[in-house]
Amino acid sequence: MRLAVAGIGNNISALVQGIGFYRQRDSSEQLPGVTHPILGGLRVTDIDVVAAFDVSEAKVGQPLSEAIFAAPNNYPELGTLRLTEDPEVVPGIADPDDKQQIASVTKLLRELEVEVLLYSLPTGLPEVARAYGRAAITAGVAVVNCTPDPIAGLTELRDEALSQGVPLVGDDLQSHLGSSVVHGSLLALLEERGLTLSGSYQVNMGGNADFANLRTHGANKEASKHRALRQKINHTDRVTVIPSAGFVTHLNDRKVAHMSIEARGWADMPVRLDVTLQVQDSSNAAGVIIDLVRIAAIARRRGETGFPVAATSLLKSPTLMEDPLRQSVNAREFLASLASENAGTAEKSEPTD
Repeated sequence: MRLAVAGIGNNISALVQGIGFYRQRDSSEQLPGVTHPILGGLRVTDIDVVAAFDVSEAKVGQPLSEAIFAAPNNYPELGTLRLTEDPEVVPGIADPDDKQQIASVTKLLRELEVEVLLYSLPTGLPEVARAYGRAAITAGVAVVNCTPDPIAGLTELRDEALSQGVPLVGDDLQSHLGSSVVHGSLLALLEERGLTLSGSYQVNMGGNADFANLRTHGANKEASKHRALRQKINHTDRVTVIPSAGFVTHLNDRKVAHMSIEARGWADMPVRLDVTLQVQDSSNAAGVIIDLVRIAAIARRRGETGFPVAATSLLKSPTLMEDPLRQSVNAREFLASLASENAGTAEKSEPTD
């Protein structure tokens, strides 16, 4: 599957290095940290990054294998980098009003026969996100947006994608085991068991560029996290979410999340639950990105357009939100069927000497 990436940050470093990590393992081994080893006939190791866009002087002009380690990236070096292609990072869209920049991205996506564009720039650039979305749609390329700046959520882009027959997957991924997933599951458990929520909060800290950026551009992220919680529970009016409570340099790419829940049980007796979650932030993203890009590619190959329902449970802000609880259940069922249908396809696609 031919993938293009926009924004060569920690998430892309984790994704590229992780694919190399799994390429070194025997194909018969269980893959640690992988939810779906195969989706629609596509293995984790079948993803090739063939185009890379950025605007940083430290990254543009460098091969992808070097750019992923350029500052301020601070994801750990796994020492397992194995690329089938190593594209040079080219200038992306810096000015969303510059039609030439958009046309240049569109042209390269077409020339390289890209199937999916993964948008992974810093949060707080909504017009740039829109421009990348439009460039990909014009090129007939599916889009995966792992940021809270809307692409799939924009009506005009959805209409253009439908007319062009392009899948749009977004917006904002749910981490593999992140604070939104854990927090939402705990709140849903209280609701299921009949307890009354008094109040709850979630605060997040980290030391990567995303956390530094979210201190001043956190509004979309906060709204996105609340939408993620609504996939688990009916009401979030008593829940406070702080996407970036602090930028802690020594944490590097690690994330620390604190969650506190207070509720009332039988006879109005108090219940309190405090949880701390520590994860490698960009690994947490890459473990979901690997499914999202394959879902987008499968939809494109099947001639499907718009938002693939299989992606709903992997996103904080999926396009289909009329009934988020029902959509989430349907998505899990559909995703499971997509994973289970591929045993025969996988055997047929084994490479031969």
